[in-house]
Amino acid sequence: MPVTTPRSIGTDHVACYREHGYAIVRAVFAADEVAALAAGFDAMKAEGLRHPSTFRHGNVMFVIDQDPARGRILRFMQWPAYGNPLFARYRTDPRLRAIVEPLLGRDVKQIINQLIWKAPHSARTTYAYHQDHRFRRPPAAFRNLGTSYVQTAIAIDSHRPENGCLRILPGSHRRGDLRLGLARGVMEGGYDEAALAEAGLDPAVLVDIVLEPGDVALWGPYTVHGSGPNRSAIDRRAYVNGFVAARDCDRGEWAFRDGAPCALGEPVLVQYDDLHTRPEPHYVSGTLFPVDRG
Repeated sequence: MPVTTPRSIGTDHVACYREHGYAIVRAVFAADEVAALAAGFDAMKAEGLRHPSTFRHGNVMFVIDQDPARGRILRFMQWPAYGNPLFARYRTDPRLRAIVEPLLGRDVKQIINQLIWKAPHSARTTYAYHQDHRFRRPPAAFRNLGTSYVQTAIAIDSHRPENGCLRILPGSHRRGDLRLGLARGVMEGGYDEAALAEAGLDPAVLVDIVLEPGDVALWGPYTVHGSGPNRSAIDRRAYVNGFVAARDCDRGEWAFRDGAPCALGEPVLVQYDDLHTRPEPHYVSGTLFPVDRG
């Protein structure tokens, strides 16, 4: 793969993020890098679809669903970086560090490392409107969440309304915990703007997060967001990495210590509470995604 000189990331996104609860940094990754990541997605998809249902091995998890339009699909994969050098390298890319450091500091842990697919012409690829703080459990392990956690997403394909781009409610991060849709799963609760109105939010101000391959979007733990189905003929893939200020988090893998990237070692406790009692490979029974509910 050709060596691409990392572009310089300024701090223009910081003010937007603090004001609106989200920001977009354009053209962070070059076309050759996106192509390499896309090939990595294809390899992980082939591996994931070898399994008949949702499969876990330690922190690694392939979430398999049955789509009425497509049949068996891979919705997302958690922690590809443990076994794949490509995804391990990009999780601590200096450009991601430059994006999150002004918001989190130089000592940063990672609690999300995820590949997301929205297959073309699929029906069950929606994400109900929600706030990510609901997944930061147990609450005692996360402090000052509103200012200590940032979610990032690298666009692998073009993200448009027709293929289910992210939709965000600007300014919602200032409202704190809205207890939005806690009675239903984010992946199973549908994509209904009426839920926003029930919470006293105005759906008319929703913003489509339109991205080109190589762009990076970022949003906060209280920012209300969701996304619709992919009704187009193209994929909608994103490499999602969630970072937290190390001083405010008792879980997670180290990403950066004093700004220096940290390699992954033996898996540590992140989201999977049974990591040390049931680390062996197994299929997940019960709800589609065990931490999908608040």
